[in-house]
Amino acid sequence: MRPPFKYSDDNKRYHTYNYYLRHRFGQKVYKVPLNTDLGCPNRDGSKGVGGCSFCSAKRSGEFAGDPAADILSQYEAVRCIMEKKWAGGLCIPYFQAGSNTYTDLDTLDAMLDTALSLPNAVGVSIATRADCLDREKCALLGEYAKEKYLVCELGLQTIHDSTAQAMNRCHTYADFLKGYELLRENGVNVCVHIIDGLPGETHEMMLQTAAAVAGLDVHMVKIHLLHILKNTALAQMYTQGGFEAMEMGEYINTVCDQIELFPPEVIIGRVTGDGDKSELIAPMWSTNKRAVLNGIDMELARRGSVQGQRSPNHN
Repeated sequence: MRPPFKYSDDNKRYHTYNYYLRHRFGQKVYKVPLNTDLGCPNRDGSKGVGGCSFCSAKRSGEFAGDPAADILSQYEAVRCIMEKKWAGGLCIPYFQAGSNTYTDLDTLDAMLDTALSLPNAVGVSIATRADCLDREKCALLGEYAKEKYLVCELGLQTIHDSTAQAMNRCHTYADFLKGYELLRENGVNVCVHIIDGLPGETHEMMLQTAAAVAGLDVHMVKIHLLHILKNTALAQMYTQGGFEAMEMGEYINTVCDQIELFPPEVIIGRVTGDGDKSELIAPMWSTNKRAVLNGIDMELARRGSVQGQRSPNHN
């Protein structure tokens, strides 16, 4: 049977990262999350204190390596676990936790050089805040991008500054656009993270964020569900009745609406998140990741829709 979508070998109706990597490198490729413990300007007082309301103490690095270990040791420890599932796979070292360009130029250069020299590494991915980028750092990333597959992942979360302010982001949409533009000027692939379910955001606001990202020259987008984690400002807001978590059907419908907005060539790197079950307060349905993924597949099939169905250039 012919796949329902041009960038698919199976039943997927959107452009998965697995599809992209397999076709680019000819075999299974997986990411190996790392933690260099570089911190965040929204925690040390440079931009703010306490971090974003939804961010855990591990700064989104729950599944990354041990920051007390060096990059090679972390990489080998995590890869050893993943090899049990994907034996012989190629790897992309992923600087995941915190803001990984929040350092000096020499340290960043050494991080990238080390990552790209690791066994079986075919590229590198580095997550950061857009306000932790400048011309020199983007130029350095651009030099590496000329030689290897490199992706810079930017946490946008929402284009709505009112939401960002309420979440103590200390980061605006204008900050994001400035960092994004510097990266693209230097030929760096950009992956943008967005979050659905932020307090106060309507369905229409979430679609506005997706539409804005869809209008940019992005390599990939990651769609995350808002996880309410223990010991966060968001958890206190939630337990005090400040907002309600999204229901699974509502989330699935929103994600499908967003997928329809992204041009077909844009990679959908993620359509939900992996919350630490021991830290998760809500929504508990998110722990059944397979049900969420299947729900998205079934809803797109029910609609007879695919990624890009509502993008401006859809034929």
